Order: sequence, then structure tokens, then C-alpha cells
Amino acid sequence: MNNALIQAQNLSRSYRNGREQISVLHGLSLELRGGEAVAVIGPSGSGKSTLLNLLNGLLLPDSGQLQVFGRAHSDLTENDWAELRRTRIATLFQDGNLIPTLTVSRNIAFRAGLAGLQAHDGEALLAQLDIADVAHRYPDQLSGGQRQRAALACAFAMRPELILTDEPTGSLDYATAQRVVPLFFDAIRERALGALIVTHNPELAQRCDRILELREGALRPWDSAVSS
Repeated sequence: MNNALIQAQNLSRSYRNGREQISVLHGLSLELRGGEAVAVIGPSGSGKSTLLNLLNGLLLPDSGQLQVFGRAHSDLTENDWAELRRTRIATLFQDGNLIPTLTVSRNIAFRAGLAGLQAHDGEALLAQLDIADVAHRYPDQLSGGQRQRAALACAFAMRPELILTDEPTGSLDYATAQRVVPLFFDAIRERALGALIVTHNPELAQRCDRILELREGALRPWDSAVSS
């Protein structure tokens, strides 16, 4: 039985810049299963953010096949994608995804409520991430690292099946990252999440089950000997 959360084959996506058509992704294939963490590395401008947005339905491929939770992207309406993002797919961009007019605790409650949860473990998550003392602050009262950890708490509080992240430790200092990264991976394993992690952090990437490199529009197994 195939339990893949994501199956992508030969995905392509391009943009128009004036009269010029610029190809970002072409021939990209990927499979991701529950409980598996996959790192995606690659140079700036290689299409990593575009890939994340294809997988959460904010963008659609120009061609190729994409299945999410066993459903073909061609069968999913905008409302279907929105429902998946509310209940099953958590996306963490570098800006933190926090609502500026809500406190951290209310951000968590709101995110869990969108997923249909009456109760959540937000307080415990904040304590594990060592930011319980900022629960009643607003996002603009937090440091970059605190906002990033609060966004992680929001993501895990909604109990997703798939988490897509862009540099989840990018705003953390080294000591904080050393505490947060094990918690991040423990949550992935314990909850059997699928995780796709875009990162330039080699230590974070090497904790993943696989490392893929996005280059020239496609994903390939990372070869450290070639890259070095």
C-alpha cells in the first residue's frame, strides 16, 4: 500500500517576465511519506519557494502530475486547497506567518481553531520551545528568533500531517537552534508527519532522512563530494 503524502512527477513551472518566459522548475519529481523528513538545498533563486508553493496549492504547475494525500492536483479546487492548508498542511515561511493583531497565545488558538480543534497543546509547545514567557505578547514585541519559535508552535498546534518549512532555524542563534532542532524532529517522528525542509543549514539538513538538491529546475540526491 502506497502511503505517500506527496507524489510529484515531471512538474514544471515558469514565469513571464515581460516577453520572456522564464523556466523555474522542469522535470521535477518527488515522493514524501509520513514520518519522513526531507531536506531541500540549493542556491538562491533555484526555485525552492516555488516548490513549497506548488505543494501547498498557492501555485499550480504548468505541467506534470502532483498528488497530495492521494488526490490529484487537477481534481482539487481552490476551496479544497484552502481546506488542506487549514487542516492538514502547515507552511512555515521565514516571515513567521503570525497575525500581528493577535498575541502569541491567541495566534496559536486561532490556528488550532481553523483546523477544527477545540483544544490544543500550545502552552506545552511554548514551554518546550522556551518562549512560554512571551505568550501574551504581540508579534512585533518579539525578536526574530521568538517569532520563528512561535510560528513553529502554531504549526504543530494545528496537528498537521504535512509540514513545509523555509529555513525553520534561520532566525535562531546557535544555542537556541541546538535546543529547538531536536524538539522539531522529535515532533515530526512522534506525530508521523511528513516534512519538507528548505534550508542552507548543513547541520539541520543532515538530521533529515534524505537530502535533495534543487538545481537546474529538478531535484537530485545530494552528493556532498560533488558539492564540496
